[in-house]
Amino acid sequence: MKKSFVIAMMIFITGQSFAQNGKSKSEKMNTTEHYTFKLSDKVTRQKVSFKNRYGITLSGDLYIPKNQGNETLAALAISGPFGAVKEQSSGLYANQMAERGFIAIAFDPSFTGESGGEYRNLASSDINTEDFSAAVDFLGIQKNVDRNKIGIIGICGFGGFALNATAVDKRVKAVATTSMYDIPRAASKGYYDKVTLEERTKTLEQMSQQRWKDAEAGTPASGNRSNAEKLKGNEPQFVKDYFDYYRTPRGFHQRSINSNGSWTATSAFSLMNMPILTYIKEISPRPVLIIAGEKAHSRYFSEDIYKAAAEPKELMIIPKAVHVDLYDRVEIIPFDKLETFFKEHLK
Repeated sequence: MKKSFVIAMMIFITGQSFAQNGKSKSEKMNTTEHYTFKLSDKVTRQKVSFKNRYGITLSGDLYIPKNQGNETLAALAISGPFGAVKEQSSGLYANQMAERGFIAIAFDPSFTGESGGEYRNLASSDINTEDFSAAVDFLGIQKNVDRNKIGIIGICGFGGFALNATAVDKRVKAVATTSMYDIPRAASKGYYDKVTLEERTKTLEQMSQQRWKDAEAGTPASGNRSNAEKLKGNEPQFVKDYFDYYRTPRGFHQRSINSNGSWTATSAFSLMNMPILTYIKEISPRPVLIIAGEKAHSRYFSEDIYKAAAEPKELMIIPKAVHVDLYDRVEIIPFDKLETFFKEHLK
């Protein structure tokens, strides 16, 4: 079971396995402007775009409290999960936080969703970290935002990138993560660091050879589906949980890699060679809030980062919650805690 767990983890992160390849043939659960949650009647949402330091244009949705008035407000940059789009969890979080008085932007990372970048469906330790700082750039030049009161929320894999961005970007005053993944660590070492050097080397050899094929074709090949069309029934529970979110009307979105596609076959190439969170202690003296589900398969990522981070820091474990519960279960996600955390530290 543990071996299958490791393999399932590697499928989700790297796309390197024997799962089926390619994109979904047809889906009927979405429209172009489909959101997986309802917009609050206390909030307005508007499409925005901005460029990161590499010149890639990012697409975002800006959520603004309707009762803002003329005052400048604290703001939050939000992204994740890894392989998701802004119409899913990050938008839900932005909507909830705007209800609580923050201006919030949910954005699609580079190479995914409606954001720019060629080729598509790529991930990068550096660029995905930069995407958060680019969102901070954008927020800080808005007339209704107090640029001295900007925080970050990272969900799932973008929890790791959020922490990495906060460590280097001293404009960020506070950071929170939910169901945090360290994507480069998972890509390189697998679940609980169980991947052996031999297995890692084999994966890198496969991706290295794939680069020849991509060069000859002039375009990168797709990897294996992030979530299969159908479950066989013998998958680890966390794979079933992902399926229940991404592949059903609960959380499906046409542009989400995890709902409807795959990363490129070589997407993990740089992730596996470029770890993040080396400078996690340098977030201090700014505060860190780390939130994880008690039953989450990913819980150890949050616990390890909590141990590694310097004060002030807080680890909040949500009783009985699994990883994906913190994607969209508004009755479980501790939004009141997020509100008090950011109101206390963005002042």
